[in-house]
Amino acid sequence: MALSPLPPLACLQAFEASARYLSFTRAGQELHLSTSAVSRQISQLETFLGRRLFVREHNALRLTPAGESYTVDVRRMLELCSSATSSLMARIVKSRLTVSCTAGLSTLWLAPRIGSFIDANPDVDLRIIVRDHFRVVSPAEYDVGIFYLRSPEVPGTDALKLFDEEVFPVCSPTYANGRRLTPVELLSCTLLVLEDAERSWMSWHSWFERVGLERPSLSQTIIVNSYPVIVQLATHGKGVALGWNGVIDPLLEHGALVRASDAHATMGGAYYVTRPAERAETPAARRFREWTLAQTRNT
Repeated sequence: MALSPLPPLACLQAFEASARYLSFTRAGQELHLSTSAVSRQISQLETFLGRRLFVREHNALRLTPAGESYTVDVRRMLELCSSATSSLMARIVKSRLTVSCTAGLSTLWLAPRIGSFIDANPDVDLRIIVRDHFRVVSPAEYDVGIFYLRSPEVPGTDALKLFDEEVFPVCSPTYANGRRLTPVELLSCTLLVLEDAERSWMSWHSWFERVGLERPSLSQTIIVNSYPVIVQLATHGKGVALGWNGVIDPLLEHGALVRASDAHATMGGAYYVTRPAERAETPAARRFREWTLAQTRNT
């Protein structure tokens, strides 16, 4: 059914403000209108209603009984309209974005950088979920992922390369007295080992074999199932850890860690920014992917 009769909204706003201040001048200041413009809108509303809303006296303004009654209803209606509009705008403007990545990437690579994305995208509600293996991530639970992959050919996934894998030993600046150790010398160090049932990441055994030492015997190890903890142990001088370029670079740049050897290796994998191919990419997800690619270009 048609909503009728309805007076112009601008007239109702002018009336509510005038009733609140009992002044056309102050109402005009709030609404950024001249006093005469407010007066004309009140007159238009009174003509529409067929009755007076204000008694205009010399240097004074007061509501008529009809005006007093109408004020209560108009104010309630405008407040409800304002609240409903604000709520709807918040739901429309805010976009939910779920990003998934490993613990190492989220702590060492993403966390130091993510502030620039948040500042540039205040309309995005960001959620970060940590999954240490890409294979356990459900396409339904994330919009954008940052993961190490042996190959970008993953069914149901679009992947863009961020940077190639390079793996090298790292330690605190004081651990080896500033020396670069040979792979053989590293065998005598305390090695910080990532316990990883998935084995998608390079292990110390694999690293040694790739730099020319077959079937190495690791005499001193500390085994941890969290890569960020391994990095913390290395920064505190408790041993030598394997570092992945890109991921570990911020700690090298700040001097918290140094390369423990010139030797390095790769399994041919790389880091990728991924998304589920089965879902349409949201504007927030597209902006995040573009931001992620820009971060690697700037490093």
